[in-house]
Amino acid sequence: MIEAPARAYQYGFLDEYAKKEIRRQTLKAVAIPGYQVPYASREMPLARGFGTGGLQITLSLLGPGDTFKVIDQGADDSVNAVNLRKFIVEACPDVSLTTRAEDATIIQTRHRVPEVGMSPGQILVLQVPYPDPLVVVEPNEAKRKQMHGEGDYARLLVKLYEDLVNFGEITISHRYPTRIHGHYVIDPSPIPRHDVPRLHMADALFLFGAGREKRIYAVPPFTRAEPLAFEDVPFRVEHFFDDTGARRPCARCGSRESFLDEFLDSYGRKQFGCSDSDYCARRQESRR
Repeated sequence: MIEAPARAYQYGFLDEYAKKEIRRQTLKAVAIPGYQVPYASREMPLARGFGTGGLQITLSLLGPGDTFKVIDQGADDSVNAVNLRKFIVEACPDVSLTTRAEDATIIQTRHRVPEVGMSPGQILVLQVPYPDPLVVVEPNEAKRKQMHGEGDYARLLVKLYEDLVNFGEITISHRYPTRIHGHYVIDPSPIPRHDVPRLHMADALFLFGAGREKRIYAVPPFTRAEPLAFEDVPFRVEHFFDDTGARRPCARCGSRESFLDEFLDSYGRKQFGCSDSDYCARRQESRR
Protein backbone atom coordinates (compact mmCIF):
# COMPACT_ATOMS: atom_id res chain seq x y z
CA MET A 1 0.00 0.00 0.00
CA ILE A 2 1.39 3.38 -1.05
CA GLU A 3 0.86 6.14 1.49
CA ALA A 4 -0.01 9.65 0.39
CA PRO A 5 2.90 12.09 0.75
CA ALA A 6 2.84 14.20 3.89
CA ARG A 7 1.77 17.82 3.49
CA ALA A 8 4.54 20.38 3.81
CA TYR A 9 2.31 22.56 6.01
CA GLN A 10 -0.69 21.85 8.15
CA TYR A 11 -4.19 22.90 7.14
CA GLY A 12 -4.48 26.67 6.89
CA PHE A 13 -0.67 27.18 6.98
CA LEU A 14 -0.76 28.64 10.52
CA ASP A 15 -0.21 26.35 13.48
CA GLU A 16 -3.17 25.70 15.78
CA TYR A 17 -1.78 27.90 18.55
CA ALA A 18 -1.59 30.84 16.14
CA LYS A 19 -5.13 30.23 14.89
CA LYS A 20 -6.44 29.98 18.44
CA GLU A 21 -4.81 33.28 19.41
CA ILE A 22 -6.16 35.08 16.33
CA ARG A 23 -9.68 33.71 16.92
CA ARG A 24 -9.60 34.82 20.57
CA GLN A 25 -8.51 38.34 19.61
CA THR A 26 -11.12 38.40 16.85
CA LEU A 27 -13.84 37.48 19.36
CA LYS A 28 -12.65 40.33 21.59
CA ALA A 29 -12.80 42.71 18.62
CA VAL A 30 -16.37 41.62 17.88
CA ALA A 31 -17.33 42.05 21.55
CA ILE A 32 -15.96 45.63 21.61
CA PRO A 33 -16.92 47.12 18.21
CA GLY A 34 -14.25 49.40 16.78
CA TYR A 35 -11.62 48.64 19.44
CA GLN A 36 -8.15 47.84 18.08
CA VAL A 37 -7.11 44.55 19.60
CA PRO A 38 -3.35 43.79 19.51
CA TYR A 39 -2.26 40.33 18.41
CA ALA A 40 0.97 38.48 17.61
CA SER A 41 1.09 38.94 13.85
CA ARG A 42 2.98 36.01 12.27
CA GLU A 43 5.39 35.93 9.39
CA MET A 44 3.56 35.02 6.20
CA PRO A 45 4.78 33.99 2.72
CA LEU A 46 4.13 37.51 1.44
CA ALA A 47 5.53 40.89 2.35
CA ARG A 48 4.13 43.08 5.11
CA GLY A 49 1.70 45.54 3.58
CA PHE A 50 0.38 43.08 1.00
CA GLY A 51 -2.52 41.72 3.06
CA THR A 52 -0.83 39.68 5.80
CA GLY A 53 -3.28 40.85 8.46
CA GLY A 54 -6.36 39.99 6.47
CA LEU A 55 -4.84 36.69 5.35
CA GLN A 56 -4.13 35.60 8.94
CA ILE A 57 -7.75 36.27 9.94
CA THR A 58 -8.96 34.38 6.86
CA LEU A 59 -6.73 31.36 7.53
CA SER A 60 -7.86 31.22 11.17
CA LEU A 61 -11.51 31.03 10.07
CA LEU A 62 -11.52 28.94 6.89
CA GLY A 63 -12.45 25.29 7.19
CA PRO A 64 -13.72 22.41 5.04
CA GLY A 65 -17.03 23.32 3.45
CA ASP A 66 -16.38 27.07 3.32
CA THR A 67 -16.67 28.99 0.05
CA PHE A 68 -14.05 31.71 -0.43
CA LYS A 69 -13.80 34.80 -2.60
CA VAL A 70 -10.95 37.31 -2.77
CA ILE A 71 -11.01 40.69 -4.51
CA ASP A 72 -8.49 43.46 -4.99
CA GLN A 73 -10.03 46.93 -5.43
CA GLY A 74 -13.12 45.22 -6.82
CA ALA A 75 -11.33 42.94 -9.28
CA ASP A 76 -11.13 39.15 -9.06
CA ASP A 77 -8.27 38.88 -11.55
CA SER A 78 -5.72 41.38 -10.21
CA VAL A 79 -2.24 40.23 -9.15
CA ASN A 80 -2.98 40.45 -5.41
CA ALA A 81 -6.28 38.58 -5.68
CA VAL A 82 -4.92 35.83 -7.96
CA ASN A 83 -1.90 35.13 -5.77
CA LEU A 84 -3.92 35.04 -2.55
CA ARG A 85 -6.38 32.67 -4.22
CA LYS A 86 -3.55 30.36 -5.28
CA PHE A 87 -2.20 30.35 -1.74
CA ILE A 88 -5.60 29.48 -0.27
CA VAL A 89 -5.89 26.55 -2.71
CA GLU A 90 -2.58 25.17 -1.40
CA ALA A 91 -3.20 25.92 2.28
CA CYS A 92 -6.90 24.97 2.48
CA PRO A 93 -7.55 22.24 -0.13
CA ASP A 94 -11.15 21.54 0.98
CA VAL A 95 -12.30 25.14 0.52
CA SER A 96 -14.33 26.00 -2.58
CA LEU A 97 -13.55 29.13 -4.60
CA THR A 98 -16.07 31.49 -6.16
CA THR A 99 -16.26 34.90 -7.80
CA ARG A 100 -19.89 35.44 -6.76
CA ALA A 101 -20.05 37.47 -3.56
CA GLU A 102 -23.46 36.08 -2.56
CA ASP A 103 -22.14 32.49 -2.70
CA ALA A 104 -19.12 33.07 -0.44
CA THR A 105 -19.06 32.39 3.29
CA ILE A 106 -15.81 34.38 3.69
CA ILE A 107 -14.63 37.20 1.42
CA GLN A 108 -11.19 38.77 1.70
CA THR A 109 -10.90 42.16 0.10
CA ARG A 110 -8.46 44.94 -0.52
CA HIS A 111 -10.01 48.40 -0.66
CA ARG A 112 -13.61 47.55 -1.71
CA VAL A 113 -16.88 46.20 -0.38
CA PRO A 114 -18.76 44.10 -2.97
CA GLU A 115 -21.55 45.91 -4.79
CA VAL A 116 -23.88 42.99 -4.04
CA GLY A 117 -25.32 43.36 -0.55
CA MET A 118 -23.78 41.16 2.15
CA SER A 119 -26.04 38.57 3.78
CA PRO A 120 -26.37 37.26 7.37
CA GLY A 121 -23.69 34.70 8.17
CA GLN A 122 -21.17 36.10 5.69
CA ILE A 123 -17.80 37.48 6.82
CA LEU A 124 -15.92 40.22 4.98
CA VAL A 125 -12.21 40.40 5.90
CA LEU A 126 -10.57 43.68 4.96
CA GLN A 127 -6.84 44.18 4.51
CA VAL A 128 -5.73 47.27 6.44
CA PRO A 129 -2.43 49.13 6.00
CA TYR A 130 -2.95 51.71 8.80
CA PRO A 131 -5.56 50.88 11.45
CA ASP A 132 -5.51 54.04 13.55
CA PRO A 133 -7.25 57.15 12.13
CA LEU A 134 -5.64 59.33 14.82
CA VAL A 135 -2.15 58.77 13.43
CA VAL A 136 -2.62 61.74 11.07
CA VAL A 137 -3.14 64.12 14.02
CA GLU A 138 -1.18 62.47 16.88
CA PRO A 139 2.16 60.64 16.38
CA ASN A 140 2.43 59.37 19.97
CA GLU A 141 0.82 55.92 20.36
CA ALA A 142 0.27 56.24 24.12
CA LYS A 143 -1.62 59.51 23.62
CA ARG A 144 -3.66 57.95 20.80
CA LYS A 145 -4.73 55.10 23.09
CA GLN A 146 -5.83 57.63 25.72
CA MET A 147 -7.77 59.62 23.12
CA HIS A 148 -9.54 56.47 21.90
CA GLY A 149 -10.42 55.47 25.45
CA GLU A 150 -11.88 58.90 26.19
CA GLY A 151 -13.63 59.10 22.84
CA ASP A 152 -11.70 62.31 22.16
CA TYR A 153 -11.75 62.87 18.40
CA ALA A 154 -11.81 66.67 18.41
CA ARG A 155 -8.55 66.89 16.46
CA LEU A 156 -9.96 64.71 13.70
CA LEU A 157 -12.94 67.06 13.46
CA VAL A 158 -10.53 70.00 13.29
CA LYS A 159 -8.81 68.31 10.34
CA LEU A 160 -12.17 67.93 8.59
CA TYR A 161 -12.92 71.59 9.32
CA GLU A 162 -9.57 72.66 7.84
CA ASP A 163 -10.52 70.79 4.68
CA LEU A 164 -13.75 72.76 4.49
CA VAL A 165 -11.94 76.06 4.99
CA ASN A 166 -9.23 75.33 2.42
CA PHE A 167 -11.22 73.51 -0.26
CA GLY A 168 -14.88 74.15 0.44
CA GLU A 169 -15.58 70.47 1.08
CA ILE A 170 -14.15 67.46 2.91
CA THR A 171 -11.64 66.01 0.46
CA ILE A 172 -10.96 62.62 2.12
CA SER A 173 -11.56 60.13 -0.68
CA HIS A 174 -10.82 56.92 1.23
CA ARG A 175 -10.01 55.79 4.81
CA TYR A 176 -12.84 58.06 5.94
CA PRO A 177 -12.93 58.13 9.79
CA THR A 178 -16.06 56.35 10.99
CA ARG A 179 -17.53 56.19 14.51
CA ILE A 180 -18.59 52.69 15.54
CA HIS A 181 -21.41 52.07 18.03
CA GLY A 182 -21.24 55.66 19.25
CA HIS A 183 -17.68 55.50 20.62
CA TYR A 184 -14.55 54.27 18.82
CA VAL A 185 -13.58 55.89 15.52
CA ILE A 186 -11.95 53.50 13.06
CA ASP A 187 -10.03 53.66 9.83
CA PRO A 188 -12.31 51.55 7.59
CA SER A 189 -9.29 50.62 5.42
CA PRO A 190 -8.78 52.40 2.08
CA ILE A 191 -12.32 51.72 0.89
CA PRO A 192 -13.86 54.68 -0.98
CA ARG A 193 -16.49 56.86 0.68
CA HIS A 194 -19.03 55.07 -1.52
CA ASP A 195 -18.57 51.92 0.59
CA VAL A 196 -18.60 53.46 4.08
CA PRO A 197 -22.44 53.50 4.43
CA ARG A 198 -22.43 49.74 3.72
CA LEU A 199 -20.90 49.19 7.19
CA HIS A 200 -23.91 50.76 8.93
CA MET A 201 -26.40 48.24 10.40
CA ALA A 202 -25.13 45.62 7.96
CA ASP A 203 -26.21 41.98 8.01
CA ALA A 204 -22.65 40.65 7.69
CA LEU A 205 -19.63 40.68 9.99
CA PHE A 206 -16.75 42.99 8.98
CA LEU A 207 -13.28 42.08 10.27
CA PHE A 208 -10.23 44.30 9.77
CA GLY A 209 -6.69 42.92 9.95
CA ALA A 210 -3.51 45.02 10.00
CA GLY A 211 -0.56 42.60 9.92
CA ARG A 212 2.21 45.16 9.92
CA GLU A 213 0.63 47.14 12.78
CA LYS A 214 -0.53 43.94 14.59
CA ARG A 215 -4.12 45.03 15.13
CA ILE A 216 -7.55 43.44 14.63
CA TYR A 217 -10.86 45.29 14.90
CA ALA A 218 -14.43 44.59 13.86
CA VAL A 219 -17.83 45.99 12.92
CA PRO A 220 -20.35 43.33 13.99
CA PRO A 221 -23.74 42.91 12.29
CA PHE A 222 -26.44 45.49 13.08
CA THR A 223 -23.92 47.98 14.50
CA ARG A 224 -24.05 51.73 13.95
CA ALA A 225 -21.24 53.00 11.71
CA GLU A 226 -21.45 56.76 11.29
CA PRO A 227 -18.90 58.78 9.28
CA LEU A 228 -17.60 61.83 11.11
CA ALA A 229 -19.31 64.93 9.76
CA PHE A 230 -20.88 68.25 10.75
CA GLU A 231 -24.59 68.97 11.12
CA ASP A 232 -24.48 71.67 8.48
CA VAL A 233 -22.08 69.77 6.17
CA PRO A 234 -23.33 66.17 6.03
CA PHE A 235 -21.25 63.26 4.81
CA ARG A 236 -21.67 62.43 1.13
CA VAL A 237 -20.32 59.77 -1.19
CA GLU A 238 -18.69 60.27 -4.59
CA HIS A 239 -21.27 61.61 -7.05
CA PHE A 240 -19.84 60.73 -10.51
CA PHE A 241 -21.90 63.48 -12.15
CA ASP A 242 -21.17 64.70 -15.68
CA ASP A 243 -21.24 68.32 -16.86
CA THR A 244 -25.04 68.25 -17.15
CA GLY A 245 -25.51 67.04 -13.58
CA ALA A 246 -26.53 63.51 -14.59
CA ARG A 247 -25.01 60.45 -12.94
CA ARG A 248 -22.47 58.81 -15.23
CA PRO A 249 -23.23 55.19 -16.22
CA CYS A 250 -20.72 52.37 -16.44
CA ALA A 251 -19.44 52.24 -20.03
CA ARG A 252 -19.65 48.43 -19.99
CA CYS A 253 -22.85 47.48 -18.14
CA GLY A 254 -24.72 50.78 -17.83
CA SER A 255 -24.98 50.76 -14.02
CA ARG A 256 -25.69 54.13 -12.43
CA GLU A 257 -25.44 52.90 -8.82
CA SER A 258 -21.99 51.27 -8.60
CA PHE A 259 -18.63 52.79 -7.70
CA LEU A 260 -16.81 53.71 -10.91
CA ASP A 261 -13.15 53.65 -11.96
CA GLU A 262 -11.79 55.96 -14.63
CA PHE A 263 -9.97 54.42 -17.61
CA LEU A 264 -9.00 55.17 -21.21
CA ASP A 265 -10.50 53.22 -24.09
CA SER A 266 -8.56 52.06 -27.16
CA TYR A 267 -8.98 55.53 -28.71
CA GLY A 268 -7.61 57.33 -25.66
CA ARG A 269 -11.01 58.63 -24.56
CA LYS A 270 -11.82 58.87 -20.88
CA GLN A 271 -14.42 56.33 -19.78
CA PHE A 272 -15.93 55.15 -16.49
CA GLY A 273 -16.50 51.53 -15.53
CA CYS A 274 -17.60 49.49 -12.51
CA SER A 275 -14.83 48.81 -10.02
CA ASP A 276 -16.49 45.50 -9.04
CA SER A 277 -15.55 43.27 -11.99
CA ASP A 278 -17.89 40.36 -11.18
CA TYR A 279 -20.87 42.67 -10.63
CA CYS A 280 -20.18 44.37 -13.95
CA ALA A 281 -19.68 41.10 -15.88
CA ARG A 282 -22.95 39.63 -14.61
CA ARG A 283 -24.87 42.79 -15.51
CA GLN A 284 -23.43 42.57 -19.02
CA GLU A 285 -24.50 38.93 -19.30
CA SER A 286 -28.04 39.77 -18.16
CA ARG A 287 -28.34 42.44 -20.87
CA ARG A 288 -27.45 40.09 -23.74
